[in-house]
Amino acid sequence: MLSAYLATGDELSWEQAAQQLGRILQIGLCPEDCEFDRFLPYELQLVSYQYWSGLAVAKRAATWFSELGARTVVDIGSGAGKFCVAAALFGRCRFTGLEQRPRLVAAARNLAQLFGVDDRVSFIVGAMGEAALPSADVYYFYNPFGENLFPPTDHLDDSVELGKDRFDRDIAAVEDFLRRVPIGTCALTYNRFGGRIPSCYDEIRVARDLPAVLSMWRKAREPRMPRTAPRRPDRG
Repeated sequence: MLSAYLATGDELSWEQAAQQLGRILQIGLCPEDCEFDRFLPYELQLVSYQYWSGLAVAKRAATWFSELGARTVVDIGSGAGKFCVAAALFGRCRFTGLEQRPRLVAAARNLAQLFGVDDRVSFIVGAMGEAALPSADVYYFYNPFGENLFPPTDHLDDSVELGKDRFDRDIAAVEDFLRRVPIGTCALTYNRFGGRIPSCYDEIRVARDLPAVLSMWRKAREPRMPRTAPRRPDRG
């Protein structure tokens, strides 16, 4: 039982408990998500299952990153930082999280520091299409715009713009961005991202044994330019 590896909170300080859990992830063991979530602020623990990627997803992603030689990853809509921090512990990549809510960025930075990966994991405040994204080998999307389509009672909070118009803008921004990145760049999607992966990408990995489908896509060619109708000669 994995629980045998975990001392109780009464036996360890908060920092020591995080270090212990971090070592468990580093050797490839995957505990229950609640073991990791307890290091999040309580109100974020309550929504972890709905909003943050599970440890099994982070572990599988880290394995794929290693197999493909990826070194840098950007998480679009990184929330409280769970995916970035956990995947950094499971592997060796550098991670940047893009998150529009400052309070979540603050929580994510605290999480990275607590687990001792803040030298490889950083977070920036911004929204897709508005913030400049760093270059990376992989861009990760865990359906980051789905909240726009939730009823207001299911929103995380009302501190940011949400709605169908925002959803459409974000999807268009991602699709345009993926068309423009260099050949060889990968997109990792978990439960998709709400739009279409451009046809210039090939699916190179897929896992269907997780709660949702995890897929890795690699840009293999430049997108086709739309054809323009030939210009008719002017009539004299």
